[in-house]
Amino acid sequence: MRYSSVCIEAIAYRLPEERVSSQEIERRLEAVYRRLHLAEGRLELMTGIVERRFWPRGIMPSEVSAATAADALRQANFPAEKIGALIHGSVSRDYIEPATASLVHARLGLPSRCLLFDLSNACLGLMDGVVMVANMIELGQIEAGLVVGTESSRCLVENTIEQLNQAEKLSREEFKQATASLTIGSASAAILLVHKKLSRVSHRLLGGIVWADTRSVRLCHGTPDDAGGDRMRPFMWTDSDQLLTAGIQAAKEAFPHFLQELGWNAHNIDLTFCHQVGKAHRKALLEALGLRAERDFVTYEYLGNTGAVALPVTAAIAIEQGAAKPGSRIAMMGIGSGLNIVMLGLRWGPMPEDIP
Repeated sequence: MRYSSVCIEAIAYRLPEERVSSQEIERRLEAVYRRLHLAEGRLELMTGIVERRFWPRGIMPSEVSAATAADALRQANFPAEKIGALIHGSVSRDYIEPATASLVHARLGLPSRCLLFDLSNACLGLMDGVVMVANMIELGQIEAGLVVGTESSRCLVENTIEQLNQAEKLSREEFKQATASLTIGSASAAILLVHKKLSRVSHRLLGGIVWADTRSVRLCHGTPDDAGGDRMRPFMWTDSDQLLTAGIQAAKEAFPHFLQELGWNAHNIDLTFCHQVGKAHRKALLEALGLRAERDFVTYEYLGNTGAVALPVTAAIAIEQGAAKPGSRIAMMGIGSGLNIVMLGLRWGPMPEDIP
């Protein structure tokens, strides 16, 4: 995929105020730890995650998503009436129907001639949404679009703790398969994409690749969809070791195609944003792709794994802190269970042909 007309005009984020430490989660699992002879502090030691955050009880994803999308529009001083597409891409949604994007559209007061839908693809929902909106801009179908999502982790984490505490014959292996669910955090992100003729900042989305390795589709899965409604009690089973191995292998296969597509090499990438799983995944990924740790920006230590919003939230925080310099080559590399990969390249600030 190559784009000649697409700019990322703004990336906004919101974080909950409530912080929940890994130490606190282990305290709530004290009886399980004692029964399985698990060492205190193992959750943080294994993942590098010190804490994650929860939204207040009762808040709906659409409420936060609408506020975050409004932040992106305000940040860019961009008129809502020019938005031609709205995609809600987080795992968390308000209802099975209507689309959460409909609720966000209503809250923002976007135009009627705005294409809107939810896009679900595990931790890649927002990245896939960026591809969809970029394609529409490049084709001349729209001039601007919003990709937004809000992940809410409280229910999953608390239900996992409850089920682990109630499981009388829980094995170490079963506990390990539930551990990934204890790393999940809450956050919200919104990405505003525009045609370059409307851009004030000229942060160019150059293109990228998609990659699928569905041989690994069974390594991470959640509650069956027919367990919805009032009986919905989210739970995830993850073979973390095999998922890490399969994910890194798929990334190794995909990365050369990404570099070739953009005409880059690993050494001239100035900044990377990857999916925020934990320290073992990050170390293995950077080593496998020949990327430098000092050029990779992370948030998992204090946010946990925030699902589909993890990568854009990390990008927004990095930009806020001045990590993206004019002319920087930026790689955004998302990996989601399935396995699916999206790798996108940006050039930060005006490209030479954009400079008067």
